[in-house]
Amino acid sequence: MTVRDQLIDLSKALRQYHSVLLEHSKREYEVKFEPISSPFAYFQLVVNHPHFQWLRPLSGLMATLDEVIDAKTPLTEQNIMDTHKALAMLFSPVETSFAEFRKEYSRFKDFSDVKFAEARWRALIEETLN
Repeated sequence: MTVRDQLIDLSKALRQYHSVLLEHSKREYEVKFEPISSPFAYFQLVVNHPHFQWLRPLSGLMATLDEVIDAKTPLTEQNIMDTHKALAMLFSPVETSFAEFRKEYSRFKDFSDVKFAEARWRALIEETLN
């Protein structure tokens, strides 16, 4: 399996993880505020509403990973290490930039779908590092 293939698999797993977290946050939004009227309204909320702001670091990491995958340059093990480092920073308690992400994530981390999606991307990271 090439580095690109490994990163594509990781990107897909992170997308699923993001989707699960987003769905939990959406349900919470609808309870706190109002039902979301349309897919466009949902998109606008995700992009602009403070309720979804905590997910933006993960969204940004995923966008960067997709850019790396789409680059025409050869990919190396360093790209995998960089992705691992970025994910480690996102979850590191000493990295203050992502404290809001970790705080909000901690509210959802015990849901079975979140656990499953997280276990998938973590397993892929482990596979790529070994």
